Amino acid sequence: MPLIVEGRVPSHWAEKRSPRHVVPIDKRGRAECLQLALINNMPDAALEDTELQFFELLDIASGDVPIVIKLYSLTGVPRTERGQRHLNSFYFDFEDLWNSQLDGVIITGTEPHHPNLKDEPYWTLLTKVFDWAERNTFSTVLSCLAAHASVLHCDGIGRHRLSDKQFGIFESRKTCDNALMNGAASVLRFPHSRWNEVREEELTASGYLVLTKSADAGVDLFVKKKKESLFVHFQGHPEYGAQTLAKEYRRDIKRFLRGERETFPSMPHGYFDDASTQLLNDFRRNALSVRCEEIIESFPESVVNGLENTWQSSAIFVYRNWLSYIASRKAKRSALPAFVRVRPLRCQSVRNEIA
Repeated sequence: MPLIVEGRVPSHWAEKRSPRHVVPIDKRGRAECLQLALINNMPDAALEDTELQFFELLDIASGDVPIVIKLYSLTGVPRTERGQRHLNSFYFDFEDLWNSQLDGVIITGTEPHHPNLKDEPYWTLLTKVFDWAERNTFSTVLSCLAAHASVLHCDGIGRHRLSDKQFGIFESRKTCDNALMNGAASVLRFPHSRWNEVREEELTASGYLVLTKSADAGVDLFVKKKKESLFVHFQGHPEYGAQTLAKEYRRDIKRFLRGERETFPSMPHGYFDDASTQLLNDFRRNALSVRCEEIIESFPESVVNGLENTWQSSAIFVYRNWLSYIASRKAKRSALPAFVRVRPLRCQSVRNEIA
């Protein structure tokens, strides 16, 4: 069954999959669907790509489970006129969220503009979303900066600045048996793109359960039960498409050439083949000798040819297990007699809850 986008369907997805609009689904059919929200806070340059990445991943991971998804974005995230027009066309007004009946929420990160996340203009609204999600969803996915913001808000865990950007595809292994890890291969691969990290010892001290980590990139995936909702945190980006890191690398080079960053960006780890690496090293030498924005025109665009999504299987199994978790929780809730009062769950590790 195709992923169903509620409201107006973005053209890039309509052309790719031709999903059905939510209106034709009757009340009974709608109740059988998993109701999700994607709170997409990515900058304008990545806004539509991020929609498509999550739509494709959820569409594959869901299998026969019908999913209805609604789009939102935090107010306070800087937008161009074009970006705001896209939000006005396809996204729900944020006030709609508070009264929506949702089973799960995915919250993306965005590009921070202040060292302290609490100084970001969207901080107050974002923390309100975290508090709302704890009480009103079965599970919440938090991507990259959203994961850092969540642990800062809920447990006062600060992030640590890295000496260089954690950038590329990194191998990791699962650290414990857990339902979200069902079907995991011995080695998992996930993309990372971040300047900061939260550390394992601080997470575990506050009751988080680390599910995967990398010898090179640190913690990948960690979880914690917060009231009614299982919060699932990714420091990386399983949803990324095959060419996403290449686009980010080119963008970072342009920033260097414009003088917006001091150092030439490091090449993404474990991503380009040997031939592409040679071309990019040649371009780097030229760019360092003639530092001007115009030289980006000689960037070897051919390096994106043949790039493969080598982490897709890892992404699918994690999101498939996440959707299964939500579906099982929803089924249990539906099976309870109407007169049974559900006792609120304490904020605690989910080792036993979903092991």
